[in-house]
Order: sequence, then structure tokens, then C-alpha cells
Amino acid sequence: MYNLEKEVKMPQGDKSAYTDKQKRKAEHIEEGYEKRGISHKEAEKRAWATVNKQDGGGKKSGSGRANHKSD
Repeated sequence: MYNLEKEVKMPQGDKSAYTDKQKRKAEHIEEGYEKRGISHKEAEKRAWATVNKQDGGGKKSGSGRANHKSD
């Protein structure tokens, strides 16, 4: 049978899950690509791909990143 439940996904292009620092980083990277002659749209895609690769995707500061020490 078919699974009628659908996965809830963040709309493509929604940057609300990113911190302000990640947004600034993407903007800076995007500007660098544009200076090298890459189109705005492509530069934006590459910039966010770079941020995702470096930071592991969008994260709110401190969300679920507690240190767990084993004794």
C-alpha cells in the first residue's frame, strides 16, 4: 500500500534555520564568486553549498550540541 503521510520539509530557499553568522558567511562567499564573474544566482547556490559543507547545514546556536562525557 501507499504511505499517505508526507514528510514535512523546509521550503527550498528558506534560510530561517541558519544563524546570522552563517548568513554573513554565505553573503561574503557569494560576493567573492560574483567578483570572479559568476552569475548572482549561481554564486548564491555555491555560497550556500559551501556554508552547508563547512558547518553541516543550518543550525541555531546551541541547538542539540551538548557535550556528553563518558566516565
